[in-house]
Amino acid sequence: MELSGTLSILLGVVGVTRETLFGSPDYTYEFSLTAWGWIHIVIGIGLVAAGLGVLVGRSWGRGAGVALGAVSLITQFMFLPYYPLWSISVMTLDLLAIWTLARFLTTED
Repeated sequence: MELSGTLSILLGVVGVTRETLFGSPDYTYEFSLTAWGWIHIVIGIGLVAAGLGVLVGRSWGRGAGVALGAVSLITQFMFLPYYPLWSISVMTLDLLAIWTLARFLTTED
């Protein structure tokens, strides 16, 4: 989650500062790249916070990680036409984090 969150923040900063970097395909979920940038920044900060919660052993970290990982997975899927390789990489990290956290969500500490 830490890596996925950091990558989302980096992608968001690029989207906010350089809107011409990514192509703008004709797409159903078309937002301005500045809007996508802010979406990725907010989700990335949430993922990093949830990841830190998991690392320090907070009970809320796992649930927040699963929820934010799912939101990140959906937004990366929606961002797929803009930057496919990046989106697929982050989607893979999100799936691994969700699977790992969900496996241990119900175990006792």
